[in-house]
Amino acid sequence: MKISTEPIGSIPRSPELIDAMGAYAAGNITAEEMNRLYNEATLSVIKRFEDTRSEVITDGEQTKSSFITYPIEGLTQLSSDGVVIPFADGHTRQLPQLTGGPFRYGKYAVEYLNNAKKLTAHPVKQAVISASAISLLYPANGIDNYTREQFISDLINESEKDIRQCLDAGAYNVQIDFTEARLAIKLDPSLQLLKMFIDLNNQVIDRFNEEERKRIGVHTCPGGDHDSTHSADIDYADLLPLLFQLHATNFYMEFAGEHDKNHVLEVIKYNLKPGQKVFIGVTDVLNPLIETPIEICELILLAAEYIPIEQLGTTDDCGFSPFADDRSTAQDIAFAKIKARMEGTRMAEAILNKAGMPA
Repeated sequence: MKISTEPIGSIPRSPELIDAMGAYAAGNITAEEMNRLYNEATLSVIKRFEDTRSEVITDGEQTKSSFITYPIEGLTQLSSDGVVIPFADGHTRQLPQLTGGPFRYGKYAVEYLNNAKKLTAHPVKQAVISASAISLLYPANGIDNYTREQFISDLINESEKDIRQCLDAGAYNVQIDFTEARLAIKLDPSLQLLKMFIDLNNQVIDRFNEEERKRIGVHTCPGGDHDSTHSADIDYADLLPLLFQLHATNFYMEFAGEHDKNHVLEVIKYNLKPGQKVFIGVTDVLNPLIETPIEICELILLAAEYIPIEQLGTTDDCGFSPFADDRSTAQDIAFAKIKARMEGTRMAEAILNKAGMPA
């Protein structure tokens, strides 16, 4: 019996890379120089992943502007006055707003995947943004000559294309980042917004066959940016009954940062469906304290009391730096946590195998 373990996606950019990105935006360095620095950063992150003995890796999202905005890079039909996302520490992130159609992605995630696969022989996982997150770009007062229905149709096509290209290019699996799930409950406690998001994402996932869906997963967390969150106060008991209605196979859940872990595990146990697999977060990406392998092992053993072993995996709570300008976490801390996750997972695996727990 083997316990699967995977990263989420982003790794903190070095201060030098963040500074270079700012210089490039200001026109102070060339595109050629910026690309050289991006390639060096990506190669460095991949090598550091390999050094942790990770069996599945990512490119660390070193070249993404953010986990949510990469598809709109280069688009011109945007204004700056979109949805504002407030975080608990008082800072905000603001999305752009679409001003015209038809809607097409400016960049697809397969570009990052193909570059990473050139640099490693390890299986590479690719994260993509959810259709529901991109749906927030459409303005509440509509767009002349481009209805919301037309936009949603275009969005579903583009989201499918983003995922399918990665599957076809040999991604180990594709993770749909659905970090707005708990936020949807905060914005609309009636759950209608969340139900709309679930339905939209299922319209995308349902375009894939059963074998393809085995390589499609969904990540949920309360947001992680500058060591703060946007919806950690939302109980998983409100989210999981609907989240597990998504037609994906793998679910990557923030867990290490939860205060009442037994409660969360009870909710997972009650709602997890046959054929679904939940990867619990065993490293708290917002806390600079590095977990020990023993602490992670104990967390996994606790989870195994609630979740069948064949449906249990481990991950990190979130990406370590979903936005490119986030300097709150050092890269060394991120990889120390990843190494601890690897070692703690193997420790728990050995204990459970020795105990003869059924797989």
